[in-house]
Amino acid sequence: MPKVMVIQTSQALQQFREKLKDASLSLGFVPTMGALHQGHVSLIEKSCQENDFTLVSIFVNPKQFNNSEDLQKYPRDLKSDIQLLNGLKNCVVFAPTEADLYPENDGFIPMELGDIGRVLEGAFRPGHFEGVVHVVHNLFRLVSADRAYFGQKDFQQLAIIRLLTNHFGFQTEIIACPTVREPNGLAMSSRNMRLGEQERKDALIIIHVLRKIASLKNQVSIKEALVQAQAFFSSGKLSLEYLAIVDPETLQELNEWKENQICCIAAHCGSVRLIDNLLF
Repeated sequence: MPKVMVIQTSQALQQFREKLKDASLSLGFVPTMGALHQGHVSLIEKSCQENDFTLVSIFVNPKQFNNSEDLQKYPRDLKSDIQLLNGLKNCVVFAPTEADLYPENDGFIPMELGDIGRVLEGAFRPGHFEGVVHVVHNLFRLVSADRAYFGQKDFQQLAIIRLLTNHFGFQTEIIACPTVREPNGLAMSSRNMRLGEQERKDALIIIHVLRKIASLKNQVSIKEALVQAQAFFSSGKLSLEYLAIVDPETLQELNEWKENQICCIAAHCGSVRLIDNLLF
C-alpha cells in the first residue's frame, strides 16, 4: 500500500510543483485543517480520480478563529490524518508551519467581501472570513493547483472562495462537492469528534429542522416556515444561533419562495458549535 509523502516547507512544495509542471501532470488540491474524516476523504478521492496528483494541506489556521478557546480545542492529530490517507493514489500532504504560510514579506492585500461576508457566519464570527481569504490566498499562490475541492457544508465559505479566486486572478478551478452525512443524517465535521454519544444524538435536530423547512416550501410562507421550524428546534437540547432561508448566490434572506433556496443553520451542542445547510 503506497504511503503518503509529507511536504513540510514551502520551498519543498515549490520543488514538487515544478516537477509536476515539467512532466505536464495535473494537480488537485484539498485544503483542510486536519482532523480528517470521511467527508474530507470524499473530496480527496474525487481529486485523485480527476488529477494525476492530489495535494492535501493540513494547517489549523489561527487567523480564522475569533474564539481563542475554540482554536485551542480544535482537534489535531497529524499522524492519524496521514494514516487515513495511506493507500490513496499519488496523494501528498502539505503540513506547513505558520511561518511558511504567513512569511514576513507576505504581500497579501485584503479584499473587500461586501454583503456576502457580513451575513450568517460573517455576522456571528467577525474576522473569520478575512482569515479564510488570507490563508486560501496564500495556499493557492503556493500550490498553483489545477483544481481545488471544497464541501458544500461550508456553503458561505465556498461562495467567498469563488469570489477570491476571481478577485486575485487564480487559474484554479473550484469544484464544489456535496455534504457528506453519517447514516443518521448528521453532517460530517471535525468538530463532531468533540461530541459525546448523547450529544451526537441531540445534534440530529439540525438535519430534522432543515428537512422540515424543505417540506414546508410553497405550503406556507417563509416567515411561517421559520416560526414552525424554530418551535420544533426548541423542543430539542441545542442552542440556536441562527436559522435563515437565503438566496444561494447572494446569501441574502428571502421573503418569498424561489425555485432554489438554501436554509442555513448554526447551533451549539454543549460547547461545540455546528453548522449545516440544505439546498432545495
